[in-house]
Amino acid sequence: MKKPIIGIITKHYKEKHIRPDTYIRDEVKQAIIDNGGIPIGIVPPDKKIKHIADNWSFTLTETEYDILKESIDLCDGIIFQGGGASDNYECIAAKYCYDKNVPTLGLCCGENIMVRALGGTTKFLPNPEKHYNHFKKHVHKINIDKTSKFYNIVKTDELKVNSRHKKTVATCPNLDRVAFCEDGFTEAVESKEKNFYMAVRFHPEGLYLEDEHMNKIFKEFINACRNKE
Repeated sequence: MKKPIIGIITKHYKEKHIRPDTYIRDEVKQAIIDNGGIPIGIVPPDKKIKHIADNWSFTLTETEYDILKESIDLCDGIIFQGGGASDNYECIAAKYCYDKNVPTLGLCCGENIMVRALGGTTKFLPNPEKHYNHFKKHVHKINIDKTSKFYNIVKTDELKVNSRHKKTVATCPNLDRVAFCEDGFTEAVESKEKNFYMAVRFHPEGLYLEDEHMNKIFKEFINACRNKE
């Protein structure tokens, strides 16, 4: 059986104000490989870094947009990575994936991107100390809506997750909130209209080797990419 090609939307940063880098996190590409996919990078088609919050806009030229669309069209599915900031092109890509019904998975900051792409907004957490821990594997529990696609993947209504973020979803008009942490903030969103358009606030790529539930997220995503219409 042919392995599905998974495009990872690369992060675009300037390290220490020297020069920009475009990169993929090792944990993300390895989770794809270990679950039967072939990872490739989708790079920003424009030269300048355009970091945004909720105020993204369509800034690409026609040629740049064609490059982005054709890059995504090479893939059977797309992953949006976590990270400290979002580039404008990521939201443009997320909107294109939604419109084209491309199987799409967002990780942490990737949830911000996918929510913003469809008209939603984010906000800073009032208690980031409970949600930003790089060292502890399982930081808190989440509760999952039993009617959701996410529940059908993990097969449980409660999970322990890692947590490395300072923002959460504020408004989410075109996606369903389907999991919540103990203090009520959104931990997963999904579209019931699309085959697989889902994002989680935590980092399953950091736990998939030891936590079956985390690996199920990647396994089902890869299956959706393999069976893409």
